[in-house]
Amino acid sequence: MRSLGIDYGDARVGLAISDDLNITAQGLETIHHKGNDKIVLKRLEEILKMYEISTFVIGMPINMNGTEGERVEVTKKFIHKLKCKFNNINIVTVDERLTTVAAHKTMNFLNVDNKEKRNIVDTISAVYILEMYMNKQSH
Repeated sequence: MRSLGIDYGDARVGLAISDDLNITAQGLETIHHKGNDKIVLKRLEEILKMYEISTFVIGMPINMNGTEGERVEVTKKFIHKLKCKFNNINIVTVDERLTTVAAHKTMNFLNVDNKEKRNIVDTISAVYILEMYMNKQSH
């Protein structure tokens, strides 16, 4: 069974998926939803038909000082929607601090075009979120 990494944002949701053995993570896609969670939930439903997914791994946007801000509350509301719609899938959260920074460093290292960065930053962040979860599971 696979795990699905989710970088949830106001306008875009980055997705990453593990292999069947939960050893590697690869970027899947970015969903452009402009604040409409129904678009995200519908796409997740389609993905669940293609892959056997046992766990959603969602990045929790904790502030740098460790406090929970408005983004955490928005993410928790999204998690509630996931639990209602996909009640047979395990949902875990990981602290996603600095994943976007790491994603930008990766894109800069790879000389990704600035126009393309907006389209893939969330997917790369989702890969880092999923990798953090998988690393915890292997230790």
